[in-house]
Amino acid sequence: MDSRKLYKISFLSLGKCYELYAEHVASSPMWGFTEVAGLVFDPPAPGRVIDPTEERLREEFKDTRVLHLPLQAVVRIEEVERKGAMHIRDAMGGEKITPFPMPPRSR
Repeated sequence: MDSRKLYKISFLSLGKCYELYAEHVASSPMWGFTEVAGLVFDPPAPGRVIDPTEERLREEFKDTRVLHLPLQAVVRIEEVERKGAMHIRDAMGGEKITPFPMPPRSR
């Protein structure tokens, strides 16, 4: 049995809602912050389709050892059984944001 814990963290940053997975979540030694460490990304495998959102997140957080998120930016922290897809959503509408330009949808 794997005793390693896995957390899904949703937080707001610059008008977007990020959803990341991490192995460690705790109160930060800095007052008013939540500490998130051990970010989990799927290893890139040859012959596999790359999720552009996960690739963007991997690039954005590649040198990050510990995130210190302001308490008011944290939307939700869930302890989960397995890692799912990572997302970047528009904070207001909740729609997924793609990392490359897409033609506007007709209404």
